[in-house]
Amino acid sequence: MVTNALTPPEKGAAAAPGDLIRHLAIILRGFQARFESAMDGMPAGVRGYQILSTVVHLDPPNQQAIGTHLAIDRTVLTYLIDTLVDAGLVERVPDPVDRRARKIVATGPGTETLARYEERVAAAETDLLSGLSPQEGAALSALAGRLSSQIHRAHPGVDPCEAMDHI
Repeated sequence: MVTNALTPPEKGAAAAPGDLIRHLAIILRGFQARFESAMDGMPAGVRGYQILSTVVHLDPPNQQAIGTHLAIDRTVLTYLIDTLVDAGLVERVPDPVDRRARKIVATGPGTETLARYEERVAAAETDLLSGLSPQEGAALSALAGRLSSQIHRAHPGVDPCEAMDHI
């Protein structure tokens, strides 16, 4: 069977070299549109959501740890956190271990806001994965998470957003 852009390969056919990046790029573009829509109204947008999620779920020891985890330059991170502070979603408190450092903590409204946005993100993910069975979607998410963690451990300082500029 001859395949072209309009005819998908037969089920079980071997992928050609380069197909993976094309598939991942298409998936990412599809998710990006849904995710940006889900972030409508979030202070500091996607980055604000990522910071708030990191603060709530990972409880980083200080602002520097947030920047390292999310690969956000410290000068940019300061402005993003300022936006979240001004919105009443997080606050800077002295680090109990090092009074020179600041720990970023979520406020009550910040935790509530994150919960609302997590519902929106979950709906975006469900929509994106609607062509797969629940088991396939869970498997894809688990495999992507495992691969992502391996790559991040090997190259912790790499900015994932920068990679998208080159696809």
